Amino acid sequence: MIKNYFKIAWRSLWKEKTFTFLNVFGLSVAFGAAILLSIYSLFELSFNKFHENADNIFQVYHTEYTPKGPEAGIANPVPFASALKEEVPGVEKITRFSSGGVLVSIGENQVHLQSAFVDPEFFAIFTFPVLKGDENPVSGKSEVALTEKVAKTLFGNETALGNSLNIFIDGQEVPFTVTSIIKDLPVESNIEFDIALNFTSQNEHAYGRNVGRWDNSNHEVYMQLVEGISPTQFENSTRDFSNLHYANDISNAKRDGAQPGKEGQYIQQRLLSVKNLNFAEIGNGEITVNRTYPYLILGIAFLILFIASVNFINMNIAKSSQRLREIGMRKTLGAGRAQLFFQFWGESILVFIGAISLGLLLAKLLMEPFQTLFNTRASFENVISFWSIFSFISAVALITFIAGGYPALLLSKLGTLKALKGKINLNGGNRLRNTLIVIQFSIAILLISGTLVLWNQLQFMRNKDLGFNKEQVISFPLNGKKDDFRTMQLLRNELQNKPEIINISASNNILGIGKDHSTTSSIIGFEHQGRVVKTNILMVDYEYPETVDLELINGRSFDASRPSDTLSVIINEAMARELNEKEILSSNIAIDDSLQYTIIGVVKDYNFQSIDKEIEPLTIFLKPKWNLRYGYVKVASQNLNNSFNEVKLAWNKIEPNAEFLGSFLDENINRTLEKERNMTTMITSGSVIAIILSCVGLFAISLLVVSQRRKEIGIRKIVGASVGKITVMLTSDFLKLVGIAFVIATPIAWYFSDEWLKNYPYRMELNIWIFLFAGILAIGFAIFTISFRTIKAAMQNPVKSLRAE
Repeated sequence: MIKNYFKIAWRSLWKEKTFTFLNVFGLSVAFGAAILLSIYSLFELSFNKFHENADNIFQVYHTEYTPKGPEAGIANPVPFASALKEEVPGVEKITRFSSGGVLVSIGENQVHLQSAFVDPEFFAIFTFPVLKGDENPVSGKSEVALTEKVAKTLFGNETALGNSLNIFIDGQEVPFTVTSIIKDLPVESNIEFDIALNFTSQNEHAYGRNVGRWDNSNHEVYMQLVEGISPTQFENSTRDFSNLHYANDISNAKRDGAQPGKEGQYIQQRLLSVKNLNFAEIGNGEITVNRTYPYLILGIAFLILFIASVNFINMNIAKSSQRLREIGMRKTLGAGRAQLFFQFWGESILVFIGAISLGLLLAKLLMEPFQTLFNTRASFENVISFWSIFSFISAVALITFIAGGYPALLLSKLGTLKALKGKINLNGGNRLRNTLIVIQFSIAILLISGTLVLWNQLQFMRNKDLGFNKEQVISFPLNGKKDDFRTMQLLRNELQNKPEIINISASNNILGIGKDHSTTSSIIGFEHQGRVVKTNILMVDYEYPETVDLELINGRSFDASRPSDTLSVIINEAMARELNEKEILSSNIAIDDSLQYTIIGVVKDYNFQSIDKEIEPLTIFLKPKWNLRYGYVKVASQNLNNSFNEVKLAWNKIEPNAEFLGSFLDENINRTLEKERNMTTMITSGSVIAIILSCVGLFAISLLVVSQRRKEIGIRKIVGASVGKITVMLTSDFLKLVGIAFVIATPIAWYFSDEWLKNYPYRMELNIWIFLFAGILAIGFAIFTISFRTIKAAMQNPVKSLRAE
């Protein structure tokens, strides 16, 4: 019997090739898009869950209550981890973690690797399996562990274990021995490194000078809780610990008028689950978990499937009038309601089986372009598991049952006599059809509006005046063997006679995100006029303000002819407001007990951090012999490519074995907007698919409506109706539905857009024209879709229409 059902279903589908094709096409595109978007979302939601003890692994951070309000931070002092384990019960294992880059050399070969300086317990906390060698990596100060891929890169087919390599630390080549090979890190890991070293192997600036000091924080701390201890219990038990080790900071906070937290704490240690690292956002003194983005993508996938299912339901209900006599005959010959239901549902199942198969194939074929477009490593392999397969099958079964079963149920309930007469009241069906069309286009307008808002905000941030020259300045990491001061001297010598080179300088931090994807920040606090002042600090070479075009609004810049400028600073406007001095240029600040720095200039506020942050106080120090890390070259605006190549050639001459990772600052800024760019592309793609599917459904419905009203069209033409009037008559009902959808979707889109924009301190202004344009686009697509059939029907010879009836 089942075989017979499917045989009849196949014949019926083949008979209506146009509608079968439209159904299969719409559902295939929807399933393909939904699968890709779901893979992306599930991949994002799976980060760090592969660790065996993930439920008990946490990052330690703190909330500090200051006169300006609560502030959260993840940096900790060197003695923090060991003291926490000794003094606070509940710590099973703990490790310090400092990431960055190291220059590794083997003979004449040099490679820049992403490093992790950790304590030995790091590998007992996190699940990064050792494939070969010591099961307890980096136990010794001169030991390193390499990932499998990097070991092969460095040593080729030669065994890496037991071999030596040199790492540049404090300007010297320090020998290390490879004692462990680690399995390549999963792509679902927020913690990434190529080479792991003992935490105590860091340079003097990061580790040596900070041993025993609680007043300088520069690394992260991760810990594993004892089984049975909750994060809240542990946080509460750290209060005496914080009061003891941060007594001086707490005393200053009280003196300066800071208000304590709910429990009377001025510094509160907190825990963030490692499973939430991918969604952590700092706000109001705490790190909150925000999974909106992956769930938004899942929501778009659901909406696309919903639109395709609505098309399927609408087409099947609309076609019901053409199958009334078939239903009547089947009932006359003894077919029961259940048999009719399974017959019509069988047709739906065939369509869905074909659509799902094509959707899976489409997703597989588009996976690589999808990964490139959205800069993601998500793939089928990342998310395939028993539960993901079970969920997919369950979702498909549910969609098939609802979208295919509902029209089948309506058709099977028709009475025999009414069906045989071929006349039945379809007003209820039309109301459902119209409601679903309104919902479809409401979703499409909502997505189009979101796309326009996202795109405009992205353009706003790209084009915003950041306070520095991002078009003409090349930045690059100083990642060679030579010390940074020597490198900058040689670079100036190489480029001094090049007319296209305007200025050369360096600093210890990057503007935006460079090609090495490394970025750091340094904040210090000091006493000033009886209160603690905090400021970001930046170490620079001569001509830094001139190289990046900072606007000097008061005072002067650093001058190479004045040796005393090494004890001078330039500050930004935010820092000037923080100091609150009447005569800012005659003021001094004491960074430590022995050194006084004179303020010689004030620069206009500029975005030295991410664009989604308010501009904070900044103090710029002249330290040409410091470990400056990043070079900057300002070039003439003419022929930027040639200028870039000149800088690259000079670098290759100075450091022939170190890769040149240069980029213009506008490229660096674009990298900081990757999340917004991906979100815009995702929602744009969803909007395009949604409007295409909505138009496919509208086109199919228009075919049926024109077919049903063929006799009416013929009569109207005979009595003198023009082609234009008939076209308006046929399209007006559909356009009313799109208009209703616009009225419904616009306030919803406005509300969510406004809420999203509140996350940005610098944002575009919402205006009604964005949403009107979204509505006009939707109406335009609708008119374009239905005009093909309606104009053709209006132009048809009325004799043919009446003869067909």
